[in-house]
Amino acid sequence: MPASSTLQALQLPRPGPRWGSYPQRPSETPSMPAPSLLAGQLPRLLRIRPLPRLTGLPAPWVLKQHRHWLALVHAHREALARSPAWTSNAQRTTLTQGIKHRLRGEGLHADSLAEALALVSLVVHDTMGRQLHDTQLLASAMLLDQCAVELATGEGKTLSMAAAACVAALAGVPTHVVTANDYLAARDADAMAPLWSALSLRTGHISPAHQAAQRRSIYGCDIVYATAKELAFDHLRDALAQSGTGHETPVMRGLSLALLDEADSILLDEAVVPLRISSSCNEPRARQAQRRAVWWQAWQLAGHLHAHVHTQPGPVPPQMLLTDAGRAELARRAAALPGLWRRPAWRDELVQMALTAAHGLHRDQHYLVRDGEIVLLDTLTGRVAQGRVWSQGLQALIELKEGCQPSPPTDTLAQLTFQRFFQRYWRLGGLSGTLKEARGELRSVYGLHVLCLPSRQPSRRVTLPVRLFATPEERWAAIADRIKAWRGDATLAARPILIGTDSVADSERLSWHLHQAGIAHALLNARHDEAEAAILAQAGQAGAVTVSTRMAGRGTDIALEEQALAAGGLHVIDCQRNESRRMDRQLWGRCARQGQPGSTETWLCTGLSVKRDTVNAPKLPQWTHAVILTLDRCVPAWRQGLWRLSQWLQTRRQVAMRRQLMEQDRQWDKHHQWARQQAGPR
Repeated sequence: MPASSTLQALQLPRPGPRWGSYPQRPSETPSMPAPSLLAGQLPRLLRIRPLPRLTGLPAPWVLKQHRHWLALVHAHREALARSPAWTSNAQRTTLTQGIKHRLRGEGLHADSLAEALALVSLVVHDTMGRQLHDTQLLASAMLLDQCAVELATGEGKTLSMAAAACVAALAGVPTHVVTANDYLAARDADAMAPLWSALSLRTGHISPAHQAAQRRSIYGCDIVYATAKELAFDHLRDALAQSGTGHETPVMRGLSLALLDEADSILLDEAVVPLRISSSCNEPRARQAQRRAVWWQAWQLAGHLHAHVHTQPGPVPPQMLLTDAGRAELARRAAALPGLWRRPAWRDELVQMALTAAHGLHRDQHYLVRDGEIVLLDTLTGRVAQGRVWSQGLQALIELKEGCQPSPPTDTLAQLTFQRFFQRYWRLGGLSGTLKEARGELRSVYGLHVLCLPSRQPSRRVTLPVRLFATPEERWAAIADRIKAWRGDATLAARPILIGTDSVADSERLSWHLHQAGIAHALLNARHDEAEAAILAQAGQAGAVTVSTRMAGRGTDIALEEQALAAGGLHVIDCQRNESRRMDRQLWGRCARQGQPGSTETWLCTGLSVKRDTVNAPKLPQWTHAVILTLDRCVPAWRQGLWRLSQWLQTRRQVAMRRQLMEQDRQWDKHHQWARQQAGPR
């Protein structure tokens, strides 16, 4: 960001005469460079460089460049700690109120920011017995300065986020802290309760069970913890209320500031489908029966086509497409059918959708069947995607495939992508352990500058060679053998083991092998999500074995017992190759946190390039698999380089898909705005 040319402090948005009762950015363009909070505010000797010159520096240099401002924070902290007012609760409250009034009157500049963070640091120490280190202080400051900060796992992201939220709340800014899931929203809000209480800040968290009146009360708090989905849906409902469609009055206080935990997961990985608010439509029964007959006919036609002859994987998994031979065969079989089956474009699209339902989407990998209903799984997190459905045709075909009761027809009232939603916030900030690979997209779409900060202690993680197996069953058996061998070794028996699998089906298959081998273990997947907290609490015990989908990948802190640390720490076995290196690093980051010992290794099967349904990734001749299998199953560096290349190519495709989705959502919104104008007020 360019340095500010004036000494005027930055005023963060809050409800009032200047920003309105519901602050939000009027245009959906990314919030481009704003005046830096830390640049142009100090005398020349203490001036901090503008962010563009910092974002390209190695992580250790960034901390060094900000040493003068960090010294200012420590000076304020020492002055506050020595102040006689700090020993009295009443006078301490008066001192806090003075800093609050200064923030609200003068705005946020380098000195007021340093003083506010010094106050928060001191309160954290007194109420929680924890210390805000330099990397955390700098991360908190940058969060308020339109930055996404990469902080290694275990470096205190939760506390850094809370400190930034406290400063913003003291300045009067309604702050939304966005977490990766509902469990983390509740956990983090409760964990920081002593901090909120000491600063007289009101805090709450949004859960899916909350009704409109409860949500309105919670959004009245200074700091609100919630998932991106809950915030976006509440904003959509507010927009519907303002458009005069008969919904309740708004529950939110606008979109002033959002601080995102696991920012890349929320802004990139989850931003692949638009969020929709739908209502049931009164479609005649005859029309519903006709529609279901079309899906049934498409399913029947798809059943006559043969894989690799008539069908092929599409460029975007799990899509399935027709080959030229498949189109010819389909035309022959549909020749005697009436109506739309004689139109090639409609016919091909319907049958390709049926092929995707039959061969691209798999039970216990992409969805579950619960109580006779289809429940989608988020393949990135391994969790149940509550409230999410496929497009109506694909949803109907999956229900037909599984013999479920058809869902009632619906009309879409409003929709919004995460890209367009977060572009509406006046300011954004984010933290994650895996951001540097996505710095370009975060900058161009959201206006976020990526800043990498160093770890306080050098990493002790040991990365073992990648191993390759001929079949999944052989891999599961080898894992059982490895665990039994370690349990028979006195030096390794106490090491806890975390095994990351690709799907619910894979995790349950591995669990079966471990049961057969007599190995006690815990299983964490979407079927057992209610026991997540209890399972993770036990995962760091000496000798514990935990099998998990991606639910254990982000935001989970596995606390290790002393005996487990003495034996070498947590060992992670990664049984998948993800679509991006960011996702690989998330699972690996569960071990060797905060300078602790730990190790990780990746076990793959032949024929898997990046993911089982990735078709455009580079693949090698079959003879190379045989060579590798004879070389102690260790994958050579040149093949690992090809995997890295395939991940990079897949990442580029995902970036293009997200941009296309954002443009489609914008066009949908323009069309429906025009339709509402033509319809007039209701």
